Amino acid sequence: MDDDTATEILEATYRALCQHGYAALTVKDIAVEADQSKALIHYYYDSKENLFREFLDFLYERYTARILAVNGRTPRQALDSLLDTVLTERRPTPGANFRTVILEIKAQAPYNDAFRTQLAKFDTVLFDRLREIISAGIETGEFDSAVEPAVAAQFLVTGITGAHARHVATDRSIDQFSEAITRYVETHFRAETPAGATR
Repeated sequence: MDDDTATEILEATYRALCQHGYAALTVKDIAVEADQSKALIHYYYDSKENLFREFLDFLYERYTARILAVNGRTPRQALDSLLDTVLTERRPTPGANFRTVILEIKAQAPYNDAFRTQLAKFDTVLFDRLREIISAGIETGEFDSAVEPAVAAQFLVTGITGAHARHVATDRSIDQFSEAITRYVETHFRAETPAGATR
């Protein structure tokens, strides 16, 4: 299958998921969104599970590109930008619906090794980028040297993941979670005396 057709099917999978959810989604739904035949999709993906593995890889490539593209003139700006990227909903509806779909897929992970492995990759790339930024902030004196980069990154990943899950479960604004995490960073990460300052 050529790259254009593959991308078309995977993008159609995204749209169909947002409309129907994971549990109710059929290959026919994807075929309608892709304007392709069910036979063509079955030819390349012999099961819904295989299609979803490819779809998660498709999402991972795009997610990684977004995470690695985040930058800033200082580590603190880079951290703020990254938190904004992962905690702000820029995509209009069906963005909220898609978070629900991802939560559905995560619920399958304990019973599906392939899903669990792929979802863990999302977690790892975010953790690594956060740890890298926090380490840089400590080196420049912008963040407190008492902060342990790996521990802090683990905490933030857990908070971000929980924020998305809570948003889906309670329908509360994700902006509240974003503000809480930003305040935590301000309180616990900032060095008492910034680099270059005098007491």
